[in-house]
Amino acid sequence: MERKLRWGILGCAGIAVRAVIPGLQQSERSEVAAIASRDADKAQRTAEQLGIGTAYGSYEALLADDSIDAVYIPLPNHLHLPWTIRAAEAGKHVLCEKPIALDAAEAARMAEACSEMGVHLAEAFMYRHHPRYRLIRELVAAGELGELRGIHGAFTFNNAAHHENIRYRRDWGGGSVYDVGCYPISAARLILGREPEAATAHALFSPEHDDVDMMASGLVEFADGVALTFDCGMWAASRNTLEVLGTKGSIEVPSAFVAGPDGGYNFFVVSGGERREIEVSRANQYALQGDDFARTVLDGAAQSFGADDAVNNMKVIDAVLRSTRERARIEIQ
Repeated sequence: MERKLRWGILGCAGIAVRAVIPGLQQSERSEVAAIASRDADKAQRTAEQLGIGTAYGSYEALLADDSIDAVYIPLPNHLHLPWTIRAAEAGKHVLCEKPIALDAAEAARMAEACSEMGVHLAEAFMYRHHPRYRLIRELVAAGELGELRGIHGAFTFNNAAHHENIRYRRDWGGGSVYDVGCYPISAARLILGREPEAATAHALFSPEHDDVDMMASGLVEFADGVALTFDCGMWAASRNTLEVLGTKGSIEVPSAFVAGPDGGYNFFVVSGGERREIEVSRANQYALQGDDFARTVLDGAAQSFGADDAVNNMKVIDAVLRSTRERARIEIQ
């Protein structure tokens, strides 16, 4: 029987409870062994709800547990840096929720700390682990679409009435670019297989939501005249789509980043005057993410998406956010 990676969860955030923990529990190579909260009662209730064996009333106590191999960090964005470093110092491998940090400099510090302690760091973009994105990349590489001309991504939802939500705390890393704009940025880099050169973006800032960007639209420039156009928002009707456009055809991904437990992973290829549906398995992308990380830690497999990828994604986010404030085109270094 293969050894399983023993996970500790730092916090009882909604994404952890709804999706990541159940996904890890479905993973072939993972075991969720402990969960921590600053509220011991909340940790205990969540542990009982999800069938987790150990609950801790502090993050420090979980990190002191020698039986834990890796931690998942779903804390607010401004806490990713300190707790990743604390986890690395405790010898734990780290899967950190997106965006990995508040900026690329923080992400680089996190990567350096994990490297120095000999532990792995990955950003929790679960969508990348589903086989449909491998299929999409293969279709593009095979020339199915001809020469690539552009990518458009959209990720919006409307949660604006919930003013107490942590997404509306500017000093905590709130805003739509951090929360959902990071997905199409990541997807364009994944599909194109290279880093962009510059970004220009425009945003709606809301005084009643601590002046965070509640909606943003952007242009991210890649070489050879190819660009990502995207929009993201937390005060708009729900959309979650991706389109890849070429000279001979296009790929449409209706549920590009978040798909329901009953499926929604299929996508469409439009070429030669036909629109055909590509059927994809209903595998849980959170479970696949856990298996991928476990293979790296337990088997020494190469990371599919390492810390450098996370730093590079933050460089683009930095440029986009700077552009929204300065109303200028920002080159990405």
